[in-house]
Order: sequence, then C-alpha cells, then structure tokens
Amino acid sequence: MGTTPVVTTLRPAPRPRAVGAGPVRSLADRDYPVLRTVVDSQPLVNAVFAARLDLVRSVEPRRLGGSVLAVDTDGGLDGVVFAGGTILPLGGTPDACAVVAAALAREARICTSVVGVRSAVAAMQPVLEREWGSPRAVRSCQPLLAATGEIRAQLPTSDPGLRCPAAADFAEYLAASIAMFEEELGTSPMDRGGAAAYRRRVRELIDTGRAFAVTDHSGAVLFKADLGAVTPRTCQVQGVWVRPDHRGRGLATAALAGVLRHALTLAPSVSLYVNDFNLPARRLYERLGMRQVEELRTILY
Repeated sequence: MGTTPVVTTLRPAPRPRAVGAGPVRSLADRDYPVLRTVVDSQPLVNAVFAARLDLVRSVEPRRLGGSVLAVDTDGGLDGVVFAGGTILPLGGTPDACAVVAAALAREARICTSVVGVRSAVAAMQPVLEREWGSPRAVRSCQPLLAATGEIRAQLPTSDPGLRCPAAADFAEYLAASIAMFEEELGTSPMDRGGAAAYRRRVRELIDTGRAFAVTDHSGAVLFKADLGAVTPRTCQVQGVWVRPDHRGRGLATAALAGVLRHALTLAPSVSLYVNDFNLPARRLYERLGMRQVEELRTILY
C-alpha cells in the first residue's frame, strides 16, 4: 500500500506587508491534492473548473488551459485563483485573492472576464482596475441557484418538443448561441479572433449530448440551453435563451423543466447563476424549484 498523501488545508492568510509582494506562487502537479480539496469544498461555485480538472487531472498549465496561483501560508494555501481566459477565484479569503490579483495585474491582461464568489471578486476588482483600467461591464450580484432530485416531482411534464440537436442542426444552434451571447454579454463571441474556439465549443456541446433545443417546423431554434459543466456533484446549466418573439408563452418553463430533469439523472444536483436584475428569469427558476445558495460577481473586459 502507498503512503496516504497529506492534504494541506486552507487557512486564512495574514495580511501581506505589501500588496503583490511576497508568497504568491504557481501551483504544480505536486499541489494537486490540496487543489482538489479547495475545488471540492465549493462544488457548485467551482463546477466549471472542477469539470476541467476532472478531465485533465493535472495542474500543468498547458493541459489545464491556464495557471493556478495561490498565497503560501504556514501549513496551507490561501487565495487560490485560476488564471486563464477567465479568472476564477476558487477558494480562500478575499484579502488573499486580492494579493493574487495584484500579481496577475503586473502582467498584460489576457482574460476576458473574472467570475467567482461575490466577496472574492469584489476584493480583486479595484486591484485589477488600477493596472488594467475599467472593465467593460460588471455584473455585481448574480445569485447562484441550485436544486436536488427532490424537485423532480414538481417539474412540469408537458412536452414542448425538447431534444438534443444533431450534427445537422449545428448552423441553427450556433446562430441561437451567438444571439444568446450577444444579448447577455453585449458583444459577439465571434469577435477578437474567438470564432473558431466558439464554434468548437458549440460543436462539442452538441456532440456530447449536452445541448438542448426546441425548434420550429423550419429548424430555427426557439429555445436553447446547455449543460456547460458536468461533475459528479452537479450539472451547471448555461446559455438559457428563448427567441424574443416566443417569450412569455410558457415555452421556457416547459423546456427548462426537461433540461433540469435530464441533468438530475447525471448528478445529484443542478445549478445555474443569473443576474439579479433579470426578474423574469429569476421567477422562472423559482417556479421550477431552484433556490439561492451563493452570490457570484462577474467582471467583463
């Protein structure tokens, strides 16, 4: 039998003597056990990163798609942050996340967003702004909602024609995905050289059966949603969208109920996050039995 690895636990870090100076380092494969512990301590918040970590089982930046930074403390790590195309604070105190943000801000910005627990992102935001300038937009409060299999009995059972798109539906589903992205984020995923990556992502969702749609007789998408992350702990629903001329007709309620029902066959919980000002969406999710478990914040560049 091998020796059981000693897993270092998170501990609050002392306030650094100077922001950005001191014990910030990149994690390596030897840190995988402690990183796993940090990620798994908040399985709903960290669902997207957890799915990536499950896939590669490595902290090597080229495989993970970015670096994981943290503040070293006596006997532990604090302010664990993933830095890639999106910056994700994964765990630790807001003060330590701000220290890591200062280290990141000394480099040219490559990320397009920062997403995480509201208190951590709020601590990082002014530090990043001092070097990177004002963001394009800030979603200051995004309730993270979740539900377990107990909601199955209350989900509507009407059939709106929900299905998983096939490869032949790629063009129509891509068009709907772009429309959703532009409406939600105010920019196109096809801009700034992102077209190829976005096409790959949409095709991957279709190929893996994690895209869902309701279409009209011509094949145009009326409703769409994706399982953006699937882990042993949760499925995170993303990209929920209804074509504007079909809103207010009950389509979203019936279709999303089918998505949630399927998600709960894959994991013991289903989660998503929503802008606090999107009252119609929040009412929809509440009707379907989803309840707030955390608050997130997103910074958009």
